[in-house]
Amino acid sequence: MQHIDLICIGKLNAAWCAEGVAEYRKRLSTLCDFRVIELPEQPLREDSPALVQRALGKEAQAILASVRKGAAIVALCVEGKTLSSEELAAWLDDRAVSGAGDVAFVIGSSHGLAPAVKQAAALRLSMGRITLPHQLARLVLTEQIYRACCINRNIKYHK
Repeated sequence: MQHIDLICIGKLNAAWCAEGVAEYRKRLSTLCDFRVIELPEQPLREDSPALVQRALGKEAQAILASVRKGAAIVALCVEGKTLSSEELAAWLDDRAVSGAGDVAFVIGSSHGLAPAVKQAAALRLSMGRITLPHQLARLVLTEQIYRACCINRNIKYHK
């Protein structure tokens, strides 16, 4: 069974987002080994560029240490590639059938992701040109992972 991790900086504190993610986690449990890893956001007293870069560096260390050995990293970032649901499904399927199926999707903090995480990524993924709050991005991404798994298993969910 394919291992798919969602590594996130910060916790879900909006109940409706947490409920939505929990629902898709439950649905994913029969399709893959899916887990969510929440890492703490580095506190910033001010948003100076140097302090932001230092915080992103610490977050990057925690993120990279949390990735399963051999897993492909998918970094969510605005400059990433936009994929359709079918294209994401095909990418996940290619990973699964290649024998190197483990995947770690990464959502950074409100300041984004450090260059080290982006450089380590097998895929830089954008959810489009719109800006989403991180909690909503986590819910949408979890739903898209579920949709991709359904497409790959020919389960009637995707339309």
